[in-house]
Amino acid sequence: MPPDVITVLVVEDEESFVDALTLSLQRDGFRVLVARDGLEALDVFKRESPDLVLLDVMLPKLSGIDVCRAIRVLGTTPVIMVTAKTSEIDAVVGLEVGADDYIAKPFRIRELVARIRAVLRRGPVAGGVPANSTAGPHHEDHHEAVAVGDVRLDPESHEVTIRGITVAFPLKEFELLELLLENAGRVLTREVLIDRIWGHDYVGDTKTLDVHIKRLRSKVETDPSNPTRILTIRGLGYKYSR
Repeated sequence: MPPDVITVLVVEDEESFVDALTLSLQRDGFRVLVARDGLEALDVFKRESPDLVLLDVMLPKLSGIDVCRAIRVLGTTPVIMVTAKTSEIDAVVGLEVGADDYIAKPFRIRELVARIRAVLRRGPVAGGVPANSTAGPHHEDHHEAVAVGDVRLDPESHEVTIRGITVAFPLKEFELLELLLENAGRVLTREVLIDRIWGHDYVGDTKTLDVHIKRLRSKVETDPSNPTRILTIRGLGYKYSR
């Protein structure tokens, strides 16, 4: 198998859906692995180290939410959650446990492939090799630590300390916090934030940004329900207060 072939782990228990999706992804040049329940998904993930996981929420034996949590403990492999059209809560929960994006059934294969390629471009793939040599959408070889108040972020070591305590941040949260800190005191529009963190070709729901902001607040704010650092500027976007 050529080294540049992207491996996608499809975790889905609907057989007819698996067959159609596998064929479509293979036609687009992806190598496809299939797991039909949550426990099998983790076994295949650990054995094969796929580049991306397409993960259905509703699964036998172990839910997609629990599988996503387990994958996040193991590393930063991109995860796209697949939800039912009416299950918006599943999408939000999926993002909160570390999914990179979500897509609702039924979806067009063109949209799915676009999302897969966008997610792979903006983050590392399994094995730690960037999917794109430019790494993240907003990185330009910044290596200096940035500190605002009692929050300090070091891009070189990928570490964040809050009130003197080191706190773990998934990749997208880290990049979003870095962008906000670098622009402390400035209002960053939703469009700018999405473009810089998720890429100008992002085709997902803008709710992704709101969920990530909520997760940042839960870590940097003393009272996340009454934020004083990451402020919402109505009709515009967000600002990190100095």
